[in-house]
Amino acid sequence: MDNDLAPGPLLSLTLDAATRVLSANLAHDTRFPRIDALWLREQLGAAGYAELRIRPDAIKGLIARYNAGQSVEAVEIAECADAMLEVEVAADGLSAELTLTPAKGGRPATKAELLGLLAARGIVEGVLVDEINRAIAKGQANRLVIARGREAVPGEDGWLERLLPETPARVPNVRPCGRTDFRDFGEILVVQEGEGLMRRHPATRGEDGRNVLGQPIAPKPGRDVRFASGLRGTRTAAEDPDLLVAACDGQPVEVRDGIIVEPIYTVDSVNMATGNIDFDGTVRVRNDIQAGMSVRASGDIEVGGVVEPATLEAGGNIIVRGGVMGGLGGKTAGKDFSAVAIRCDGSFTATYAQQARITAGDSIFIDDLAMQCQLVARNHIRVGNQRRGHIIGGMACANLSIHARVIGAHNRIRTELEIGADTALSQAVQAKAQERDIQENKLLDVGKLLNFADRNPGKVTSEMLSRAELAAAALSTGIEALRNEEEALRFRLELAQQARVNVEQTVFEGVTVSMGERSLRIPQVLAASTIRLADQGLGVFPLEDDSHFDEPQKPGGESARRR
Repeated sequence: MDNDLAPGPLLSLTLDAATRVLSANLAHDTRFPRIDALWLREQLGAAGYAELRIRPDAIKGLIARYNAGQSVEAVEIAECADAMLEVEVAADGLSAELTLTPAKGGRPATKAELLGLLAARGIVEGVLVDEINRAIAKGQANRLVIARGREAVPGEDGWLERLLPETPARVPNVRPCGRTDFRDFGEILVVQEGEGLMRRHPATRGEDGRNVLGQPIAPKPGRDVRFASGLRGTRTAAEDPDLLVAACDGQPVEVRDGIIVEPIYTVDSVNMATGNIDFDGTVRVRNDIQAGMSVRASGDIEVGGVVEPATLEAGGNIIVRGGVMGGLGGKTAGKDFSAVAIRCDGSFTATYAQQARITAGDSIFIDDLAMQCQLVARNHIRVGNQRRGHIIGGMACANLSIHARVIGAHNRIRTELEIGADTALSQAVQAKAQERDIQENKLLDVGKLLNFADRNPGKVTSEMLSRAELAAAALSTGIEALRNEEEALRFRLELAQQARVNVEQTVFEGVTVSMGERSLRIPQVLAASTIRLADQGLGVFPLEDDSHFDEPQKPGGESARRR
């Protein structure tokens, strides 16, 4: 091996057994006026000292003095270095990392030394023995996780369980495309006093965690939920405060964070003998409502017979088993009933309607005939099921669709239809977006405070930090709700652009269809047709198969008004 080394001056190396420091003596040899670091390292390797930790400054000094023509005596150029163990615990205490610097001519690290260091640091939880064994065998490691704590398991949020059976909607089911699934409306669900309505399941605390030092970590408890205050017609059970029961007989209506019970007021007929009815709940009329009377209810109104020119107002649905006769365009028995109207926040259903003014917060369903009526619905107007399905004269306005078998008549009677007319939707979308931006900016400000507190422990009081965390949670929940509401409004806007009039059999001359500023007058009798937005305004198309629009409609109408 000596023959393989580059020639040079005589280098004498001495390792002090006590200090474990390597010294070098180098007499200047004129035959070799210069040396370099490569030559010196080759000499150290040949002498068996390649693994020692070199002292760079001493090496540079030795080379410089020799190249300046001087001899060098007893210069300490290297040393034996034992392996170094460093263990760092993460700020959250959930992990510990090992940095193992390998030995340089000294003693390697042992498992016993590392375990002793962990014990000295108090690291007792989640020690990863396999990782330790691999690191010791390899002789080095860089920020290797050798202990891992157990994170706390956050608690589950409380929730409310409805104890009542699910009941089908008491109006025909209409999809966004305008298709209708007619079915029996069923009876009003009635509960008895003391019957269980809803059970509250409290939030759970969660499970404690433990850091690598063996110290417990408290979990984040789940958010509790409470029954809303002021749930009329209900109370909590005396023996079980988590059970909501009916305080009276009536119709249960699910609202946010609870259920209310609307009393049901039942009469045979509404006439001069009973007087007008104004009831906080649901009204059921077994027979007819006479002309000139009024019925107002915060819940539903159900009529088993015929409604003569009268005023009906409901916070829910209105269902008329017979028909409705209004007073538009004429007088009955010398009395002017042109001001009477039917209004509901939900849907309206009847067999027929004549000269009636009807406004529905959801949809209008008429089985047989709508003659000279004013019909306004937020979603759909559907005329026709088992019977004729005619719209003759008057006005019908719906945001999403108008569907009938026949529209207009042979005598060219003026019939006006309006679709996609909910002009307040765009304004509502903008308002929701602006409100969401405001809340997101507030959340950003709170987030800055929380980040500052995280980076600067102790500079923010625990009380202020707790308030900031609660505010952040509340803002996040509110922003998510606003985003969902905005998405639902945008969905309705998209549906409004697809609004259409569907005629299954005939549409007569004299019918006018409008959508915003666009208007189309039917010039001649047409067969089954669809009238909708086209490239150049409203257009008439063959009756379309609109099954590709069959998607569940976003929540609204009945459930929304209850909340």
